[in-house]
Amino acid sequence: GPTRKMPLTASAMDFFQLFVPDNVLKNMVVQTNMYAKKYQERFGSDDAWIEVTLTEMKAFLGYMISTSIHHCESVLSIWSSGFYSNKSIALIMTQSRFEKILKYFHIVAFRSSQTTHSLYKIQPFLDSLQNGFDSAFRPSQAQVLHEPLIDEDPVFIATCTERELRKRKKRKFSLWVRQCSSTGFICQIYVHLKEGSGADGLDALKNKPQLHSMVAKSLCQNASGKNYIIFTGPSITSLNLFEEFEKQEIYCCGLLSTRKSDCTGLPPSMLNNSETPQSRGQYRIRMKGNMSLICWYNKGHFRFLTNAYSPVQQGVIIKRKSGEIPCPLAVEAFAAHLSYICKYDDKYSKYFISHKPNKTWQQVFWFAISIAINNAYILYKMSEAYHVTRYSRAQFGERLVKELLGLEDTSPSH
Repeated sequence: GPTRKMPLTASAMDFFQLFVPDNVLKNMVVQTNMYAKKYQERFGSDDAWIEVTLTEMKAFLGYMISTSIHHCESVLSIWSSGFYSNKSIALIMTQSRFEKILKYFHIVAFRSSQTTHSLYKIQPFLDSLQNGFDSAFRPSQAQVLHEPLIDEDPVFIATCTERELRKRKKRKFSLWVRQCSSTGFICQIYVHLKEGSGADGLDALKNKPQLHSMVAKSLCQNASGKNYIIFTGPSITSLNLFEEFEKQEIYCCGLLSTRKSDCTGLPPSMLNNSETPQSRGQYRIRMKGNMSLICWYNKGHFRFLTNAYSPVQQGVIIKRKSGEIPCPLAVEAFAAHLSYICKYDDKYSKYFISHKPNKTWQQVFWFAISIAINNAYILYKMSEAYHVTRYSRAQFGERLVKELLGLEDTSPSH
């Protein structure tokens, strides 16, 4: 749960600023102004440009965040006369001023001579965000590694052409998270860039174990020695990775797939389906030290690899039609934690910012901001302030937008 107690009067802005404080916003102001100055030195002066202020930067973020609530495809719809226009917030800043800030917006204006990382334009922000996640929240023992569902607006998908859809699918990165499975709080973000379309590109590595093993190690680099139980999907699950994690006191439970998983070191007899007909709930087990390989049957064979649960402990899967199906405890735990993440995706994925810029670092930035707001709402729901006001996720987003635009007085808190 939360590591600090927020006051009853804490506003949406107070929770958001646990992760994106004023000093981070001030840095955006400085870097944007520096980039604008350098850009104009190179390409000619822009008479319409005036240096951006902290108040304007907050309003700029507020306009972008409003697209996550109203799902307008273009943020510029706010100033239009169409369905997505929003006269109540359009008066805070003119469209031309917003477009100027959008043109020059930067988090890191210049590449330093030592920089080799492809995400250098956003890495300081991601590091600051990670510090905020670590200091504001203590996760439960059970956590999940996965790619969060980033929802697309169904109205847009239904109306756009096939060519537009193809253009949008070319995301040049994959976003992975380590998530607390009892609250949905995202503890860590990992961005893997598609460096190129060659043999080492993300597309080429999509089903290769080395990429997913690298992702898992990066997401768990701060988790060693804490006795966490990490649930993984088939692409990450492997004997070598789980044994490596066990040395760091990280325990695992993962679904195994003969097609997607690295099955090196696992007995072939357990990976082949039994020819004799089996009844639902039957399972076989093979052990090596603390590691158990479980083959469980339920209208098909499901394999699990775990060193977090004893294979002899009994559990049960409850189905609405077929009632209780016996299974090892590891299978029950895996199903419970993964179903929670599905509920999280259903509830929060629709609140990702709709703005889709061309630049990869900006796409990553808006995804990261969306995750920060979802995390802020989760902390709000666990605070005493929630019992006073009880905002839904949409209402919380609307409050945050108004507070960033200066339309609401934020209550003094800390």
